[in-house]
Amino acid sequence: MAGSVGPASGEGEVMVEMNTTPLIDVMLVLLTLLIITLPIQTHAVKLDMPQPPKTEPPPPLTPPVDLGVDFDGTITWNGTPIDRGTMDSYFVSQAAQELPLQPEIHLNPDRLAKYDKVAMVLADAQRLGITKIGFSNTAQFSQ
Repeated sequence: MAGSVGPASGEGEVMVEMNTTPLIDVMLVLLTLLIITLPIQTHAVKLDMPQPPKTEPPPPLTPPVDLGVDFDGTITWNGTPIDRGTMDSYFVSQAAQELPLQPEIHLNPDRLAKYDKVAMVLADAQRLGITKIGFSNTAQFSQ
């Protein structure tokens, strides 16, 4: 216990106050232990999501067409070299089919093919109404 002298008065009375420092130290230790021993709260929301169907997707109605552009500008339709007029007639016949029956066209340009030849094939396909066209074998361009 600590003693202190109050304001100067003629009586000389001693005021006694309790030392609270050890009490605060004990409370801080208890608070620290409480924080350490609390379990960690997870903020995850558990949902029961529906499972995807186990069946395979149906095969395409028509086989895809492999359209290639070689390094020298040669256009191939399923491996057969064709000229631009023949390619346009193939595009017209493919676009005339109904949308579910229209085959996918997989454009497979060679890595060394000129950009203008590939862009020409894409522009012709779009102009003639082909809607299902995409690039295949794009792994060769990431090297």
